[in-house]
Amino acid sequence: MEPRFNIFTNSVAAKFVKRLVTAGRVSEETELPKATQELVKIRASQINRCGLCLDMHTKDAAQAGETPVRLAMIAAWRESTVFSEAERAALALTEEGTYLSDPNNHVSDETWAQVRKHYDDDQIGALISLIATINAWNRMNVLAGNVGGDYTPGQWS
Repeated sequence: MEPRFNIFTNSVAAKFVKRLVTAGRVSEETELPKATQELVKIRASQINRCGLCLDMHTKDAAQAGETPVRLAMIAAWRESTVFSEAERAALALTEEGTYLSDPNNHVSDETWAQVRKHYDDDQIGALISLIATINAWNRMNVLAGNVGGDYTPGQWS
């Protein structure tokens, strides 16, 4: 499958991609656990059906030591026992922050209380930034028609 549009070579889109990469570094350079960051990226990418991001983040997470069971259970995290309370709070925030267009969905007080319980202000800032950034990446890749399957871990690091 060929992409509809190459966001990496088009001069306008490439400028935005460059800035999005820079924006993503903000959350990467925080104390938010790297495993949690990958879980967030994977869950948002599942919701948004972004094959390229799913390919990249599942492979990067596996290379960093994430277990196959946890990777397989991300979409059903509520029905599993393999995630910590803190990770569950981050996954709930990811879902609620990704489904914003649904008029029946919002970031609930219950989810916010769990996030507050498990993360400090800087980590919450990182979570919010990370959720916004991965959603932007998902939308760019889906709109451009980028697909997954050919990513090699660390390829764009």
